Amino acid sequence: MLSTALLPVLIFTWTGMATAFVTPPCDQNLFDFKVGNCLSEFNTSMVISGYQEECLWPNVKRDYYKLKVCVDYWANETLCSGYKFLVENIFLEVHQMYFSLCPQVHDPPIFTLVMLTAPVIIITFLLPVLCVHLITWNT
Repeated sequence: MLSTALLPVLIFTWTGMATAFVTPPCDQNLFDFKVGNCLSEFNTSMVISGYQEECLWPNVKRDYYKLKVCVDYWANETLCSGYKFLVENIFLEVHQMYFSLCPQVHDPPIFTLVMLTAPVIIITFLLPVLCVHLITWNT
């Protein structure tokens, strides 16, 4: 019984498949240092853009994308990509600092909703009536 339990362990160890299931250690100090360089470049671009006055999201998409690529690259290079909370914390701080003035997504006004849905509802009710009228018209 014990030998059957140890057989898969021995096979995984001998073939090297066991290393695929082990997460390598994250070099968090190097990650923090390199991401600090990414953040300083992003911070400089945000200060130049005047982020304190209004939501600048459409104007800073390119800089934000560069920050994302840089952070993802260093997460992979320092073997920290398995530690998602590190990357999430960086972007959470960026959003709290620079995009707090951006409005939340709201529903459109009721008039817009009515104008968008009314034609669909009207066609849904009138189409069966039109079909019945066309079928019974010659009888």
